[in-house]
Amino acid sequence: MTPNPGEPLEELGVLNPASGRDPDGRLYLLPRLVASGNVSRVGLAEVVLENGVPVGVERRGVVLAPDEGWERGADNAGVEDPRTTWVPSLGLHLMTYVAYGPLGPRLALAVSSDLTSWRRLGPVQFGYQPDLDTDLNLFPNKDAVFFPEPVPDPDGRPSYAMLHRPMWDLGWFRPGETVHLPAGVTDERPGIWISYVPADEVVADVDALARPRGHRCVAMSQYDFEELKIGAGPPPLRVEEGWLLIHHGVSGHLPPGFGGTGVNAAYAAGAMVLDPADPSRVLARTPEPILAPETEEERDGTVPNVVFPTAIEAVDGVRYVFYGMADSKIGVARLEHA
Repeated sequence: MTPNPGEPLEELGVLNPASGRDPDGRLYLLPRLVASGNVSRVGLAEVVLENGVPVGVERRGVVLAPDEGWERGADNAGVEDPRTTWVPSLGLHLMTYVAYGPLGPRLALAVSSDLTSWRRLGPVQFGYQPDLDTDLNLFPNKDAVFFPEPVPDPDGRPSYAMLHRPMWDLGWFRPGETVHLPAGVTDERPGIWISYVPADEVVADVDALARPRGHRCVAMSQYDFEELKIGAGPPPLRVEEGWLLIHHGVSGHLPPGFGGTGVNAAYAAGAMVLDPADPSRVLARTPEPILAPETEEERDGTVPNVVFPTAIEAVDGVRYVFYGMADSKIGVARLEHA
């Protein structure tokens, strides 16, 4: 998928899509559409298949825009980088997205039964956890995604779990504040965390999904292609060995804050397997990327040298990964089992 010439809502790119199937089984992407002024919306686009292979899209409009006050600042606005997880036990698609509002990027949730009509659950409100000696709600956060079924929480209760990536440097917001790390954390780099909501609470009130607790770190940067930070990609996929999580790793140089200037970094994709009995525990991970910027579309764009996987879908038994290319376009790769 490439920006549609003459479409103002796509002037600065189409990228980082979520995905899902509607009640009739048709496959859709939910791409981030970036208009002038770096204002993002979430679109809907039906995937065109040829011989079972995704080859393009047909646009179906916009399903989420920064219409709420907390999704807009004085000089910025956006609903960005959606991830959607179909949860059969709830009969709902769960969308996590980044609301780029007055205090920068904050996580938010919405739910839908058909991919077209979405109901906001509002900003994520992380439960206070005394042993962390901090409040996760103070920090910008990105790259959130839900597991597709309940998993055990730290107490063994079946829970709906969300992966996310807090960022500890508050200097972007208040000069001099710099980095505030939770208790027990010594690495300043953003890593992958997990939080939980007991399944029975969600069944009683789906709005409970926006109030996760039981926070703990899952993984930090470990290899060269992840030297700056890591973050979750598509929804975790249940495989024989556990939960397969494709993640992105960043190397090179990134400027402070959240602007795009001064970027001289590469985004590549790795993979890890999480323990099905305790998804906060990593069983294995790839020391080298499984997808890296190689093509012209991946190496040249709004932010060069970026592959950013955000969705996995199966078509006729073959799994495909959809990903952002240089923050400008959307590509697809076949996921193969070695």
